[in-house]
Amino acid sequence: MTEPARRHFLNTAPARVLLALVLGATIGIWLNYAAPETGIRVADAVQPIGRLWLNALQMTVVPLVAALIVVGINSASDAAASGRTARMSILVFVVLLAVAGAFAAIATPALLSSLPRNEALTESFSAAMAVPETTASTDFGLWISSLIPSNAIAAAAAGSMLPLVVFAMFFGFALTRLEVEPRARMLGFIRSIGDTMLVIVRWVLWIAPLGVFALVLAVSARVGLDMLQALLYYVATQSALYITITVLLYGVAVVAAGEGLRRFASALVPVQAIAASTQSSVASLPVMIDSARTRLGYPLAVTSLTLPMAVSLFRIASPPQYIVVACFIAWMMGIELTAGQLAIAVGISIVISMGSVGLPGQVSFMTNNTPVTQAMGLPVEPLALLLVVDTIPDVFATVANTSADMAATAIVARRSPGHTDGEAGAAHDG
Repeated sequence: MTEPARRHFLNTAPARVLLALVLGATIGIWLNYAAPETGIRVADAVQPIGRLWLNALQMTVVPLVAALIVVGINSASDAAASGRTARMSILVFVVLLAVAGAFAAIATPALLSSLPRNEALTESFSAAMAVPETTASTDFGLWISSLIPSNAIAAAAAGSMLPLVVFAMFFGFALTRLEVEPRARMLGFIRSIGDTMLVIVRWVLWIAPLGVFALVLAVSARVGLDMLQALLYYVATQSALYITITVLLYGVAVVAAGEGLRRFASALVPVQAIAASTQSSVASLPVMIDSARTRLGYPLAVTSLTLPMAVSLFRIASPPQYIVVACFIAWMMGIELTAGQLAIAVGISIVISMGSVGLPGQVSFMTNNTPVTQAMGLPVEPLALLLVVDTIPDVFATVANTSADMAATAIVARRSPGHTDGEAGAAHDG
């Protein structure tokens, strides 16, 4: 496929998948209402098609996640080695990711607990998605002992994501200690594994409309309108969290970077406009640099390093997304999450998010959410449905990401040598 054709496909893929969602839901809900018994037979017939598609996506997750973590750790190590500003930037990224993840872990269960949940939805949804009964272990000692795998290959084969992530982190950090030449050879090999998995994922996404149609038809034929209501709750919860985080970032800039609220808000307006219209942090980078330089007066040495690093390594909306997804699945399946499970989600979401920035949205959704969901002991089958509607809150996620890039740059600029409060751009504060 030529590059223009591939870009065109990726741009139209969400529309094709959403169309499949509408068709599958319409037919399934009609069958559920008009001919329930026929709807069950149709659901049984199409469900294996959706399951095959989901399995095809899941088969790439283990090697792709391991490769992304190793490469991400080494990329961050290389960036940190380039100087004080880079090290400060990475530290700010990690702290903001941790705060965003912790906020999501507290706010999401509270928000979901206020929503009405149809008890019949759990049983019907489990049957429709062929979800196995899942009980997450609450034994802290057992969890600690399983954290480091005695056999990394066995953990990968079993799909045990948390110990696999721990092994990949050890491997990634150990790789940074090798000499330049053998390290480069190994990174090249690991990157090739990740790139190969991405090719397979793109093949699977070619048939995403068929897989989504089958999954949605099977679920809606059994569950009816309750499925659409549940998806609406998910979209609303995800979007509300992104909007809240974006608002809180103004406070971060004021408190941690000493910025004037009006000046910082004014500088964010063109950035957020581009982010919302393109849904791309990369496309927003030029206007971010321009706003940081001309409106806020940050040093060129900071903006030319921190903002590109932020686009490459930092997405503040990622940990909240993974946590909202896992919490929503638990809420929908009637599973109570413990504080320990939520803490696991926060920790692993930081590692996953810094290793996978730059992947296409539909690819990153399955790749990034599967490890967090599995590590919390939750079923991954519902991810296929949530993937379909994630395009909607992605607008708010991109706005949050670019706002966080600017807030992080403000913090780094304040702590950079020679910084003077309000040194430039003060004229814009009028």
